[in-house]
Amino acid sequence: MTYLLEPPVGGIGAENQCGHRPAAADEPDREYRSPRAERIGLAGRSQAKLEATRAALGARAADWPIVIAEAHDPVALAELASRTRVVATTVGPYAKYGTELVTAAVAAGTDYVDLTGEVLFVRASIDAHHEKARANGVKIVHSCGYDSIPSDLGVHVMHQKVQADGAGELTDTTLVASLSGGVSGGTIDSLRTQIDLSRGDAALRRHAASPYSLSPDRTKEPDLGRQSDVAMVDGTDIAPQVRGWKAPFGMGSYNTRIVRRSNALQDWAYGRTFKYREVMSVGDSRLSRLYAAGVAAILGGLVLGLSVPPTRYVLDRLLPAPGEGPSEKTQRNGYFAMDIYTTTTTGARYAARVAAQGDPGYRATAVLLGESALSLVLDRDRLPDAAGVLTPATALGDVLVDRLRGAGMEISARKI
Repeated sequence: MTYLLEPPVGGIGAENQCGHRPAAADEPDREYRSPRAERIGLAGRSQAKLEATRAALGARAADWPIVIAEAHDPVALAELASRTRVVATTVGPYAKYGTELVTAAVAAGTDYVDLTGEVLFVRASIDAHHEKARANGVKIVHSCGYDSIPSDLGVHVMHQKVQADGAGELTDTTLVASLSGGVSGGTIDSLRTQIDLSRGDAALRRHAASPYSLSPDRTKEPDLGRQSDVAMVDGTDIAPQVRGWKAPFGMGSYNTRIVRRSNALQDWAYGRTFKYREVMSVGDSRLSRLYAAGVAAILGGLVLGLSVPPTRYVLDRLLPAPGEGPSEKTQRNGYFAMDIYTTTTTGARYAARVAAQGDPGYRATAVLLGESALSLVLDRDRLPDAAGVLTPATALGDVLVDRLRGAGMEISARKI
């Protein structure tokens, strides 16, 4: 599904469906922070499915236009991009279905947001489009969901707090993820695609494994030694108050590259000795090391299993299929909390937190993507003065922080 957004043609209201879980027609009205008059369209390849989706959104969506476009039809995509100001797309795996839409957006001068967590797709997008998008004044903003807004904005606000305190630059920084939610079939399919792209191509595998695989210029990156993006970590190695062993975080290998790109795009504002990693909490009991090892084994087994044809055949029948996801109850009861710890070059310690209710990959991500798109539609003149293939922090920055806080998310930083 792709959403097309334009600024309001009338006055500012208080209600809007975009960026949140679609409301059924019989649900009561809810408050939103965007204009009633905003113009939104729905795009996809199936007229019937688009009409069904629009009908489920209630009376306010009844006149939303529907645009039919296939992911590999450049003519239709060019027309789609040319008739809107912002495209928000959830069509993945993006390496399979997203390339032509980015091309169309850049050519049309249309801003773009998506939910990708695919390193190779984003690298290809940077190589193909960054310079032209910058010349055209276009913001191409990948990874505007749970991957990777909490990571990117969490470090962003921490950096701002450190700078405001005159406490130096960031050095060793670790994000600890706590979450509850379901498994997305789309995420699994994106992992399959990444594996397929790099199979038999040693250069692509090396590229994907590099901690600076999304850097604007890897030759200018500092040599900080080995940076392990998938590792078990003792909590006391993160900060004195952190207890228990932490497990590898499944999306850490992607999120870390987005955060490092944000640092480089800002001329290494976080610091030239900024090292960043992400792990996942499995509790702080005496068994936490065992639990962390179990998570590491599961993640490693999943990647290996999807890489080998016989086990992949079995896993493909056990894992959620594309389009499958958690129940409405699971989405409603889920949550995430991302706690980030750093030590600065002056020896000061800081922590940041990004947290919200709702399943991270669905309910919370709907808010993250929607508010990202609305930032581009409604607050374009207040956004950072940057164009090209960007990150959430460098493209949307404090505007998105403010919108997400207004939507009920916690985004904070403090000295500890």
